[in-house]
Amino acid sequence: MIQQELIPHLFRTEFSKITSVLCKHFGIEHITIAEDLASETFLSALETWPYKGIPKNPTAWLYAVAKNKAINYYKRQKLLAGISSSPENNPSQIGSDEIDLSEQNIADSQLQMLFALCHPAISAEAQIGLSLRILCGFGVEEIANAFLTNKETINKRLFRAKEKLRDKNIAIEFPGTLEIEQRLESVLTTLYLLFNEGYYSESQNSVLRQDLCQEAMRLTHLLIDNQQTNQPSVNALLSLMCFHASRFDARKDENGEMILYQDQDEMLWNKNLISKGGYFLHQASHGNRLSRYHLEASIAYWHTQKSDTKEKWENILHLYNELLQLEYSPIAALNRTFALSKTNGKAEALVEAEKLQLTDNHFYFTLLGELYTTIDQQKAKMNFQKALGLAKTQSDKRTIQRSIEKL
Repeated sequence: MIQQELIPHLFRTEFSKITSVLCKHFGIEHITIAEDLASETFLSALETWPYKGIPKNPTAWLYAVAKNKAINYYKRQKLLAGISSSPENNPSQIGSDEIDLSEQNIADSQLQMLFALCHPAISAEAQIGLSLRILCGFGVEEIANAFLTNKETINKRLFRAKEKLRDKNIAIEFPGTLEIEQRLESVLTTLYLLFNEGYYSESQNSVLRQDLCQEAMRLTHLLIDNQQTNQPSVNALLSLMCFHASRFDARKDENGEMILYQDQDEMLWNKNLISKGGYFLHQASHGNRLSRYHLEASIAYWHTQKSDTKEKWENILHLYNELLQLEYSPIAALNRTFALSKTNGKAEALVEAEKLQLTDNHFYFTLLGELYTTIDQQKAKMNFQKALGLAKTQSDKRTIQRSIEKL
């Protein structure tokens, strides 16, 4: 890998590791310092490598520099303060060998940091932003692009979240055995939302969208690699991610236009990810608790079967019925009506769809338009026009306009 590509690549893969280890070592109150020291480490690489060449082991070089910077920083702080405190509370007392950047401690630190950032005291939106910054190495501008907002908004959001972590004095550690299942649910929700932020993102940056999905999958893998957190619901979530990600390249064309499911080129689906999704879904079958991720992963599995069979849609309809009983969601109810139209016909689906009254959702009116297409073209056009007025992106507007033109 050439130098211009190597440092950005290492920043993405190693920044979060260094930050997590330093933050775990010195405490959550030093989260900004940990970020700054990690950033300075990469700045040193940018200043040194062009002249002295790339080290034989670039990662080891970064770890050594990060250790030295951490120790030097706290020595300076001690000197400036002119006081001495106990080794437990003053990092200036520690030796470089005590900053453990071993593979095992890095994995543990990232996982413990994930639980800290997903603490119930932090809003879901802030959890995702902090996870992208601290655990995924995303820059503020990238996070702003992902959320379709500006850098100032993201900076304020991250600052408030860090303040909350400090005020609550949240420990970077695994929850106790009795607490882990309850806390794990919050972590899974954040990872689920993080993946969706990429998969359903309105950003036109396809590389950014795929990176978001890949980072969500990487962090979910960390949970599976740890015995305490390798639970059926975690495997079910990773299965869901694999099935969805398998169709990533087929969902949009080269102009960023959405390609509807029925029009996707099956040859572009990633068979390896579909196979992995099946493996993790099988792993999720152990245990006696059925989660929403089990059901959503099973629905996603059937969508990897392109053939438009009665068996496929009956299974999908049954799974949506179970999902709605377990955890009601208006969007899941809307998706169910499409499956209902495939099994019982459009007339019956229309009755159910119109009960939902999701009048602020352009997907709702788009579905009504599709269902009315062969029943009442006037109503079909009216609903498509309502969807057009509510759609937020130009891509969605063009997709809806094409549906109107087909009438």
